[in-house]
Amino acid sequence: MSDKPKVRIERDTMGPMEVPADAYYGASTMRAVLNFPISDLRFPRPFIKALGLIKLGAAQVNQELGLLDAAIADAIVKAAREVADGELDGQFVVDIFQTGSGTSTNTNANEVIANRAGEHLGQALGSKAVHPNDHVNKGQSSNDVIPTAIHLAALIEIDERLVPGLQKLHAALAEKSTAFAEIVKTGRTHLQDATPVTLGQEFDGYAGQVERGLRRVAVAQDELAEVALGGTAVGSGVNTHPEFARRVCEKVSALAGVTIRETGSHFQAQSTLDGAVQASGCLRTVAISLLKIANDIRWLGSGPRAGLGELALPEVQPGSSIMPGKVNPVIPESVIQVCAQVIGNDATIAAGGQWGFFELNTMMPVVAYNLLQSISLLAAASANFADRCIADLEATSQGPSSVERGLMLATSLAPVVGYDKATAIAKEAAKSGRTIKEVALELTELTEEELTRVLDPMAMTKPSGG
Repeated sequence: MSDKPKVRIERDTMGPMEVPADAYYGASTMRAVLNFPISDLRFPRPFIKALGLIKLGAAQVNQELGLLDAAIADAIVKAAREVADGELDGQFVVDIFQTGSGTSTNTNANEVIANRAGEHLGQALGSKAVHPNDHVNKGQSSNDVIPTAIHLAALIEIDERLVPGLQKLHAALAEKSTAFAEIVKTGRTHLQDATPVTLGQEFDGYAGQVERGLRRVAVAQDELAEVALGGTAVGSGVNTHPEFARRVCEKVSALAGVTIRETGSHFQAQSTLDGAVQASGCLRTVAISLLKIANDIRWLGSGPRAGLGELALPEVQPGSSIMPGKVNPVIPESVIQVCAQVIGNDATIAAGGQWGFFELNTMMPVVAYNLLQSISLLAAASANFADRCIADLEATSQGPSSVERGLMLATSLAPVVGYDKATAIAKEAAKSGRTIKEVALELTELTEEELTRVLDPMAMTKPSGG
């Protein structure tokens, strides 16, 4: 008895090919599997969903234009819906590191949908009752479908996951800004003591970063809304109906809940990945913002006795296998690692964007993978940061207790006694270990009442003078 897996013979333009008997993909996909045994990386679920939606919309439009038989179109629509819904994900077997146009994955989709559509018509796998090229791929090319799928998948993920994640983080930070509004502390510049701020003001800065991050994401969404569909092989639109792309974009927009529109310049849309590069740049900026926020919170919570200790971070897990009672800032650390990954992904995408030669960019699969990973990671990290760290942050007494000892209170003396005198007071306070107020009482003619007013740290957190 043979243990050899059961196979069937499928044919493409290069001849016969053995494929697993129960596979929906065909000969060309099998060739790609054998040609690219590179990694375990595959196109993620959002990309496969986008491909399915594009094929679905294309079949509907081709039927409406009288270019596709109604029964075949209906069968393709059913199969494409199954692809979009994730029912056939196991059939998408081609490595990310493949042909630079993503043709192998477009072919994979065409073959899977064709064979599954054939089943819906009562035909056997491999029958070609529905043809992957003549029917499923009608009016399309890998060269316009793959960049369109990149944009569509990214738009859906941004809309459904990243924007809600950032909104949740913004709300959590804004809530802490209000809660900490009256907690005065020492500001820091160059890692050295500076004039007082409130903890609420620091968190207002963090909330402001995320708010602007959402604006930057909106820029990315606008860039991604313009898609290449309709350009077919080189941007000229050969072998496609002039109304095809516009109509498919309208149908896919309705199905996906995000808006895509046919580009006004097909030759740029296929020969470059500028839109994806721009979108990734926006994501990189968001990552750098989150990196600053997570690092600040990690430092403000350092200690609890030998660090800054101005924040008490929620204790979510033991921090050491050897040091009893140690608790680490693990949630901010996870955010920091996500940010590093996104910055690295952006470097890969930037390199990929440079690989547009003449009428086609040939780094589409790796750009797609990295762009979608960046969106997914930022979405998950933002929501988790809000839920498992920011929401339960507490202020300690350490920040307020250090203010009176702060040497930069001398800043508010400068308008009263002059910069040089205020500097002398600050240096004497540092040398002697006394407070600015104690030294100023000795070295100036100001009364204690006047110094109390001038050195009020809360007053220093607001604009003054005139």
